[in-house]
Amino acid sequence: MHKALVTGGAGFIGSNLVDYLIDKGWNVICLDDESAEENNQFYWNPKAKNVKADIRDTSTWNLYEGIDFVFHLAAKSRIQPTVGSPNECFSVNVIGTQSVLEASRKAGVKKVVYSASSSYYGHASNPPFIESAPKGCATPYSLSKWQGEEICDLYTKLYGLPTTSLRYFNVYGNREPIKGQYAPVMGLFMRQKQAGQPMTIVGDGSQRRDFTHVSDVVSANFLAALKTEAIGPFNIGTGKNFSIQQLAEMIGGSFTYLPLRIGETHTTLANTQKALDILGWKAKINLDDYIHKTCHSL
Repeated sequence: MHKALVTGGAGFIGSNLVDYLIDKGWNVICLDDESAEENNQFYWNPKAKNVKADIRDTSTWNLYEGIDFVFHLAAKSRIQPTVGSPNECFSVNVIGTQSVLEASRKAGVKKVVYSASSSYYGHASNPPFIESAPKGCATPYSLSKWQGEEICDLYTKLYGLPTTSLRYFNVYGNREPIKGQYAPVMGLFMRQKQAGQPMTIVGDGSQRRDFTHVSDVVSANFLAALKTEAIGPFNIGTGKNFSIQQLAEMIGGSFTYLPLRIGETHTTLANTQKALDILGWKAKINLDDYIHKTCHSL
């Protein structure tokens, strides 16, 4: 039976991953400090060993002993708040990631799967993005997540700790954050629709996003852990994108417009051939099907 440690395991993606691993019969330790302000609540699976603590706290390193796979999802994960307050972002996303990797190295963990970000690409490449494209980090968040990738790469090359970095593209679905004006757009729109408020579209709504369901992200993490040849970055997206205007119209209801925000990419679109070839992974959930089944019941 495999043993896993999931950082950020009580949050949006992490809690879905914890549930999935436990359903697979794995022993799981969930490590989370409940600091994500955008989360409406946190989800602790009673079948896991649950520890409320900061990933930067070296007193947690004993938790890594006997662990086969570490899934590192804990992060300051909203773009706009990091623009005005970058210090904690770099501390958690860079120093915190190094702490997780060092604890994993010392404990002899078989592999670390790191939750990276498609914000790596920024404005520097033309979509669809491939993993070898140049970085275009435009915010403290995107830069800090890329630095996390670089630390993973260093620990693989210098210490022989296998690491996989999964660059997520606009994750949505079960337990998605809905609090505040900077919640992910799907969760924000659904909250506004439920409240009978107009959906707030940033800019003119022409920005396009590759929306990826959380269940597909979870399966990518699982496959990345078990595939020994899966080293380095992988795009985790659908290879199809929608404009924010389209998203609002698909959900249905009124909407209004807000000024553009600094640092946000106009278009994201994943080339997922590498994930298909090496992980055997391909997204299964279509956004339009999800909205038809879920959002129209609101």
